[in-house]
Amino acid sequence: MFLSRFNSHQLVIEGFHTARKEAALDLWVADRLTECDIEFTSQGSSIKEIDTALKDASKRGTGNAGYPEYVSKIGRFVLVIEDKASQSRHEKLTDSGILDMSTEAVTDYTVNGGYHYASHIAKKSPFTEVFAVGVSGDSKHHTISPVFVNDREGYKRLPDLESFTWLSPSNIVEYYTRYVLDEPTDVEKTTEQILKDAAELHEYLRTYGSIKDQDKALVVAGILLALDEIEYGGFSIDSLTGDQTEGMRDGDKLMNAIRGRLTRSNVGPDVKKNKLLAEFGIIQTSFHLNEVNDTLGMTPLHYYTNFLNEHVFKSIKYQNTSEDFIGRFYGEFMSYSGGDGQTFGIVLTPKHICDLMCELVDVKPSDTVLDPTCGTAGFLIAAMHRMLSSATSEQERKGIKKTHFHGIELQSNMFAVAAAK
Repeated sequence: MFLSRFNSHQLVIEGFHTARKEAALDLWVADRLTECDIEFTSQGSSIKEIDTALKDASKRGTGNAGYPEYVSKIGRFVLVIEDKASQSRHEKLTDSGILDMSTEAVTDYTVNGGYHYASHIAKKSPFTEVFAVGVSGDSKHHTISPVFVNDREGYKRLPDLESFTWLSPSNIVEYYTRYVLDEPTDVEKTTEQILKDAAELHEYLRTYGSIKDQDKALVVAGILLALDEIEYGGFSIDSLTGDQTEGMRDGDKLMNAIRGRLTRSNVGPDVKKNKLLAEFGIIQTSFHLNEVNDTLGMTPLHYYTNFLNEHVFKSIKYQNTSEDFIGRFYGEFMSYSGGDGQTFGIVLTPKHICDLMCELVDVKPSDTVLDPTCGTAGFLIAAMHRMLSSATSEQERKGIKKTHFHGIELQSNMFAVAAAK
């Protein structure tokens, strides 16, 4: 009797912890969608046709209503989000490698459940182009897997995402064109906009920052690293208030985020990480960057962070091309300081040369690539995208990114710029 009661209590405790993890993941996903300007509803839809399509979408096939965590209509597309805290319940395939649509799989696995709801919407509503996204894990370690579903009872499994940026209102059409239709997109159009943004940001740094030319690119690189921590809950732009909250200025908060980003990326040993962090010291030590500017109504650091988040970090749409967008951004950015950018040591190899060399060498997914003078890592990025395009599984892609690239750069400030990419 005692053992029976003990087991019951244990199950209650485990159920409580699981429910708390699920709730935390729900909130994290909602925050990430909001940051990408994706409007959504929870457990249903405010659009009548979609809500009606879900009235008999029970995962158990009972004919009753069933609703995913979140539903969003973005232009002509519908976005369905399912999430689970356990990464072991992310996706289940049959022996033939397709999504298992048994009742157990649909109920217990997030990608399978998302596809179930998406297919109901595609077949029973006027909205026939649906992205089902399964999310599992937590704010620090998670997997985001999209599936495109149409009304012809088919689906296309798409590469895992780093964030929901591709599915934002400003990016989703390009995402559909490139990944669902497999059609090329106008890369130069985005490049042109990035170069214009570089000129604008440089003017803001000159006007409000009062910092040396060689420090400008480091400020930009550091902010981009900090922005990458938003996805993992390690940084919030709203925390840059201009006052010394808990004895910390805006520069201190950005540096904490940079440190977290480098730690999460396993940059080591510590002496190497500390040397890299020291390159970003201007973010903390500059009085002008950390003082609230009367014209801006905020610190320059807060203003630059907002600008980079909106114009660069969230707007680089073609992340899987070999185009070195961040490198070109820095190259154009620094050209305003030293004519050709060489005062900082930046000499970018043109995109077509990087692509040509990768083609001549015939880089394959099993190769290891070393660039002994990597600069801003243009060659490494071109090689990585060529290898990823030939990879056959998501596990292989993750392995390629993690262990196949090595770069050497003598100038620590150049290394810092490369690290931001």
